[in-house]
Amino acid sequence: MGSTSLRPLVRRAKEREAALRALTDAELRAAADALRSRADTKGETRPSWDDDALVELCALGREAAHRALDERAFDVQLLGVLGLLRGTVVEMATGEGKTLVGALAAAGFAIQGRRVHVLSVNDYLARRDAEWMRPVYELLGVEAGYVTQASTHAERQAAYARDVVHVAVGEVGFDTLRDRLRTTASELVLPEPDVAIVDEADAVLIDEARIPLVLAGGVAAGSDEAEAARVVSGLVDGLHFAAEADGMTVHLTDAGVTEVERALGVDNLFALGMDARLSQINVALYASVLLRRDVDYLVRDGRIRLVDANRGRLAQRQRWPDGLHAAVEAKEGLVVGPRGEVLDQLIVADLIGGYPTVAGMTGTAVIVAEQLREFYRLETGDLPPNVPCVRVDEPDRLYDDEQARDAALIDLVEHAHATGRPILVGTRDVAKSEQIGAAIRELGLECAVLNARDDSREAAIIAEAGAVGAITVSTQMAGRGTDIRLGGRDGKDHERVAELGGLLVVGVGRYPTRRLDDQLRGRAGRQGDPGTSVFLTSLDDESITRHASDPPPRSARVEDDGRIRDASVRRYVEHVQRVAEGTLLEGHRTTWRYNQQLRLQREEVLDLRRRVLHDDEAARVLADLRPDRWAELLDEVGESVLAEAARQLLLYDLDAAWTEHLARTADLREGIHLRALGRQNPLEAFHAETQRAFIPLISRAQSAAADRLDTAHITDAGLDLERSDVQRPTSTWTYMVRDQHFTAIDEPFLTGIGKRLRSTGRED
Repeated sequence: MGSTSLRPLVRRAKEREAALRALTDAELRAAADALRSRADTKGETRPSWDDDALVELCALGREAAHRALDERAFDVQLLGVLGLLRGTVVEMATGEGKTLVGALAAAGFAIQGRRVHVLSVNDYLARRDAEWMRPVYELLGVEAGYVTQASTHAERQAAYARDVVHVAVGEVGFDTLRDRLRTTASELVLPEPDVAIVDEADAVLIDEARIPLVLAGGVAAGSDEAEAARVVSGLVDGLHFAAEADGMTVHLTDAGVTEVERALGVDNLFALGMDARLSQINVALYASVLLRRDVDYLVRDGRIRLVDANRGRLAQRQRWPDGLHAAVEAKEGLVVGPRGEVLDQLIVADLIGGYPTVAGMTGTAVIVAEQLREFYRLETGDLPPNVPCVRVDEPDRLYDDEQARDAALIDLVEHAHATGRPILVGTRDVAKSEQIGAAIRELGLECAVLNARDDSREAAIIAEAGAVGAITVSTQMAGRGTDIRLGGRDGKDHERVAELGGLLVVGVGRYPTRRLDDQLRGRAGRQGDPGTSVFLTSLDDESITRHASDPPPRSARVEDDGRIRDASVRRYVEHVQRVAEGTLLEGHRTTWRYNQQLRLQREEVLDLRRRVLHDDEAARVLADLRPDRWAELLDEVGESVLAEAARQLLLYDLDAAWTEHLARTADLREGIHLRALGRQNPLEAFHAETQRAFIPLISRAQSAAADRLDTAHITDAGLDLERSDVQRPTSTWTYMVRDQHFTAIDEPFLTGIGKRLRSTGRED
């Protein structure tokens, strides 16, 4: 980002403080208004500022924050503002004031005449930040609002019409999907995307980038998930199926195939016509063996609720693809819910890619700099803290197994608590957090447990996690949105806690990425406070066994308490974590590759849809395809009425064609990994068949609309939708899909199945 080159601008902004402090609120707002006229478009549609204007913005923003919030922005915060205005992702440590930085940058873009979406990770933060920063926006003459899941259609239109809107990334994605299916232009809620400032940028742009947002409607027929779950539940591990050590793939053995055929009463699971049943059994096996209750999901109120592994909380409005979600419901003996017809979908990466200008903030950006550059063409910059960080990050304490590690953890907590030092214990999943919490309570110690099972008191628990004697056990801390202040919420015992060494952060096992480790560490050492972080890791941690290709070094000596101090083992653990990061990156790339063709196809359909919605494209198309019928209808009804009827007909058939295309590609995707049995590249096969299916889509939709025009009931009152058989779903709902890739098939499985296919003549 080149913060050095920006520092002279910040120094110049400081020179303006005295003059701006003397202004009234009205005069300060007038000074901000005067900046609007200084934006230089340079012949382009996106304005920019010279250095003098940037200096003035920083000075005005600092003064507005001082008056409205009694917070004078630090120099490093103004560097962050300038970085965002340059369209970069800035790394700022926890507690350095990212919320204010984002608000001042949003105001800067708005004063340039841009329309800004400040994207957060959830509704709570969107509303909190909008209300918190509203006085700052008002002093700068900027209109700001927020959108949450509870916002009405009218409230959404009003909020998106403002200069700045704070909104969860999922919510703006769902509004995008709903707008794609509007039938009149007046119903649209979103203007054309312009500027996105992304809070927790690495979580949104990397962790959530591969999550498809889905708009569904109607109810499709049920299927046989319950039977598949029954069959799979009778299989024996090691005999009928084998799971890979990475915990990501599982497959039937030859004996398993025979047992499934017996249970289903079929002669050959791989015969023609059995493809859907085979895929269903594979999905049920995946659900049964690899998805774990209280780790990957919870059962609450008779429903499956997914756990967000990156944030340790319930994932709002998320589900797996229909077949997998239904398989888990069947596994748990729940009523299999309705399977919605997917009307449209959008991955987060493509949503963000639709903004001409993207910037972001996070505590861990530099470590994913290459990915941000690869997928978004975004540059990153690392800002120093306002006060140097003095936190002590101890080397990992390594143990031979989980039992020894947990015993050491409880001992560490007991001894640290005896001094009064506050402790934060970070775990990877719900089950582990509750196990550790119970063990601490068995010592007679009070502790608060924060996880996906009950996150209603989240802000209150985190706010007091720095109090004297506090013990907090929590799943992943990213996106919690509340700082841990030494001495508790009011900081009254700050000095006492600082003398004790500050907050002690203890990680129970490594996370799959160094970013998540660093996010947990970053809860200690806020704004120059003392603090300590340490991770306790065992060699049988899932994060190690899942991704290790080789066993740990055999030369390591294990002490009586199970601890291993060998440096080679520490290097081994670090190597395995890098492997895990590579696996996640490849998953990101896989989603991107599978989605690119669909994205281009959707853009082509949406381009036509926009012309139909806003212009007379539908009238032109249908008049050309059915000139006699068009002339006949013109003698009954007026031209404007007929044009609107044509618009409704073409939009209906265009949307229906896209829905059918999505269903076809979803079915193809679910079983595309089986193409490897015929030595085909699954990705290439997917692209070829998807393109083949798409080529006639638009012309087929236009022909269908023309056919519908032949029998349509159109009067002076317009198109009779029911009599013309133009009926859209009476209800729709939105959710996120936790994507799964059934693409890895090992060589022994290929060999065994290949023999069966050859015996049935299905080598192709």
